[in-house]
Amino acid sequence: MVKNNSWDFEETYALLKEHFGNRIVVDRPLADLNTFGTGGNARLFIEVSSGEELSRLMTVASGLKMPIFMLGGGSNVLVSDSGFDGLIIKNSIHGLEKSDNQIICGAGEELQRLVDYATQNGLSGLEFASGIWGTVGGAIYGNAGAYGGEIGNTLISAEVVDREGHIREEKAEYFEFAYRWSKLKKTAEFVTRAKFALKECNTEEIKGRVDEIMTMRREKLPIGLHSAGCFFKNIPDKSQKFGKLSAGKLLEEVGVKEMRCGGARVFENHANILINNGSAHSDDIKKLADLMKSMVRQKFGIELQEEVILLGNFEEERV
Repeated sequence: MVKNNSWDFEETYALLKEHFGNRIVVDRPLADLNTFGTGGNARLFIEVSSGEELSRLMTVASGLKMPIFMLGGGSNVLVSDSGFDGLIIKNSIHGLEKSDNQIICGAGEELQRLVDYATQNGLSGLEFASGIWGTVGGAIYGNAGAYGGEIGNTLISAEVVDREGHIREEKAEYFEFAYRWSKLKKTAEFVTRAKFALKECNTEEIKGRVDEIMTMRREKLPIGLHSAGCFFKNIPDKSQKFGKLSAGKLLEEVGVKEMRCGGARVFENHANILINNGSAHSDDIKKLADLMKSMVRQKFGIELQEEVILLGNFEEERV
C-alpha cells in the first residue's frame, strides 16, 4: 500500500480505537466488498448501522487529516491495487418503511430491495432502477438512472451527515442533481436515510414494467460476472434518445469488444462494460479503460468521463 504522509496512522488509530474498540479494523481487504473483485486493503475500516453512529464517528474524526470514503455496495468503484490509505466506512444502515405514497429507506439498503419493496406495495416510480447494482446511498450520490429515469426525480428529502458530524435533513433541491452527479460529490457529505415520493399503481402493472426492464438488462449486462456495469458516462446530447449519446456506441464503433489486458476484458455484449475474468488486477482494468478512452478521443475528439469511481492511487495512461 502506498502510504500517505499527510496523516499520522498511529495517532489516528489510537483515537478511533479508544471510541470504537475492535470495530476499527486495520488493513481490511476490499476485493470482497466491490463487484470487480479486485483491489488492495483499506488502511482503516469500520461498519456503521445508523445515522447517529455515523455522526459520532465523524465527530471523533473531524480533526483528523486522513482520507475518508463511504462504501455502499461497491458496484461503481475500482479500488487500486495499492488499496486505500485512509478510512473506509461501510454503510450498513438498513430499514424500509411505507407511509401513504412515500417510502423511507436506509441508505445502506440495496437499490433493488427498494424497487422490490415499492413494487410489493403498489408504488410506481422506481421501475427504471430495476437491476441497478449498489445501495440507495450510492444511487443518490451519483444520481443513478436508466431508461430515462433518475433517482433524484423521486427523492423528497434525505438525512445527511457532514464531515464535522452534524446530522440534518435536506430537501431534494439541496442535492442539485444532474446527470450522474449530485452536490454530495462536492460537499463530501454522507446520506444515511432517504424519503421517496411515488405513485399508487396496480402491482401487476408495476411488475410488468420491472420484468420488461430486467429482461433488457439480462440481454446486455454481465450477470454473475465481476464487473461494475458501465465504466464511462454517456455524453449529454439533446438530439439523442433520453438526451444522451451512448458511450457504448462510440466504443463499439472504434472496435473495443475484442480487447483484453491481463485478466481484464471488454464484455462481448456491451462495449462500455469491463470484466474481471477472475485473475485481473485493478491495474489491468484501468489500463484497458485508458486505452479505450484514447481510441474514442483519437477518432471522435470526445473525452470520455469515468462513471466508475477510481479509489486510491492510479497512474493515468495517455495513449
